[in-house]
Amino acid sequence: MAAADQEPHVSEVRPRSYQDDSYRRGFLGTVGDLQKAGVLQDVVIEVEDRRFPCHRLVLSAASPYFRAMFTSGMTESRQETVLLQGLDADMFGEILSYMYTGTVHVSLDKVQPLYQAADLLQLDYVRDTCSSYMVMSLASSTCVDLYNFADVFSLYIVLLRCRQWICRQFVKFVSSEEFCRLSVNQLTYIISHDELDVKEETTVWEAVVRWVQHSREDRLHHLPSILPHIRFNLLNSDDTAAILDHPLVREDPGRSVIRNLVKGSSNLPGRVGMDSLEMALLFCTSSNEILYMNPRAGKYISCSYDCESLRSAEAITVTSNNDIYVLAEEPEDCDHLYVLEYNHASNMWERARPPSVYVPEEKNCFGVNNYLVEVDGILYYLYVLSTESSGSVLIRKYNWHTDQWQECSPLQLREVDVEYMIVSSYGSHIYFLQNTEMHRYDPDQDRWSKQTPPKVMPHLCTAAALGTEIFCADHEFTNTMVYNTESDCWQRLRGWRNTGNSNICYTPNFFVLENQLYLLLERLNTALDTEEDSLIFVYDRASDAWSSRGMKATLPIKEVFQVSRHMCPVARMYLPCLKGKDMDK
Repeated sequence: MAAADQEPHVSEVRPRSYQDDSYRRGFLGTVGDLQKAGVLQDVVIEVEDRRFPCHRLVLSAASPYFRAMFTSGMTESRQETVLLQGLDADMFGEILSYMYTGTVHVSLDKVQPLYQAADLLQLDYVRDTCSSYMVMSLASSTCVDLYNFADVFSLYIVLLRCRQWICRQFVKFVSSEEFCRLSVNQLTYIISHDELDVKEETTVWEAVVRWVQHSREDRLHHLPSILPHIRFNLLNSDDTAAILDHPLVREDPGRSVIRNLVKGSSNLPGRVGMDSLEMALLFCTSSNEILYMNPRAGKYISCSYDCESLRSAEAITVTSNNDIYVLAEEPEDCDHLYVLEYNHASNMWERARPPSVYVPEEKNCFGVNNYLVEVDGILYYLYVLSTESSGSVLIRKYNWHTDQWQECSPLQLREVDVEYMIVSSYGSHIYFLQNTEMHRYDPDQDRWSKQTPPKVMPHLCTAAALGTEIFCADHEFTNTMVYNTESDCWQRLRGWRNTGNSNICYTPNFFVLENQLYLLLERLNTALDTEEDSLIFVYDRASDAWSSRGMKATLPIKEVFQVSRHMCPVARMYLPCLKGKDMDK
């Protein structure tokens, strides 16, 4: 056969599988439509005298419980109506909605019965979702209920987080009514923890006294079993004598046993709260590292984290409860930001309860800046939109009860200089500050009001609140001013001192540590050969001067950056929990 008549060589085509994602997405929608229309339903589930027409196939596909019921020859497999015991009818309705849509709706008032229903029907996703929601809902008003519920259902992660939350919020928690609802086993377990956040062991004793006196007749006999968990070796002789002379000890029939316990206390370690320190957080530009520092104490600890989102951090805030939140880009959706929370006990960053928040895009707008602040326990997300002629500050607050971000009153601006603006919270207000415009937001009234702007700081760079004042500086640190929040007036302070090297440019960053104002000068032109990379000073208001005496003035790392527009967050850190490289030596 001639070469021209030969068939062309065809390489072997291997078998492949093709997946129709639109079919998969549409299948549940079709099934849901059939359920709404009441078509092809072949079984009725009766719960608390309410009847739910359903499809056996859908129930069996979604739940191992129903699959066993309808396929194993049980009596229910042949019945047209199946009675379910031990379920709440409303919760079964929620479960049924999940089975037909794949979406589960969780709220604080129904998370526990919803978990119980999911546990009975063996719905792992709903159980896990409820467990995660419980962890995110921890507060003084919910902790004991969630603790007890998790104990009954052996929810280890919820139990662990409840205990961690109570340990970290111990001082605040013991003053609540919920504290007195703890069982004796729960109380002894908590006060036996090294992670208890207390500065003095007397706090633990005072908590025990409050718990006993809440129901003295029923609880006094528990005292001998509770006291071994108080670390009397951490008390001085006067405190120990005061405990031995306390009416609870003197009047208790077993006081001789108690006295022996107090005198024979073992050499137990200190609590984690006894070794805590206020520290500023500096993010490293080239890695997922954070430098925790207290210049006056000469303490510098660098920690690395397995959290890529830290590199995309847009804003950060430290709350009055010492919670640290970061706003970062969603890994697969840059139009949304999500909230990361720092877990003090495990020294890890985790996704927080607030849902992702959408960053709006508006026509002809540019230069979006993001801020995250806390006022009276509420998180606020602010973002600034700028046009060629004007701008606006849009604000949302997070509602912990509804688990939603809510729109607040926006602020309209005459002009916006994206590079030189500051958002700061002080007291019960939020301040938006530019050179020519200053406004204060009142959350209670959901209203913005005009304040007096500085007018002499065109390149506004950093701000920090101390006492009743807000300290500000420009980008070159030639202008430093202080704003009095009570009198709505500004005062000039001394500016930058000359370092003797005019070729070195620094960016100023203010932060308040242990009730003192600090200045971090970050060198911009790091290529220059100089030992002065980033310098730290503390401000003396009496002399209106900056000093580096008595502290390590130069940072042990070169590359740092501040999220939230040159605002350096400060938090109380638990040194035993910081697993990092100690750089203070």
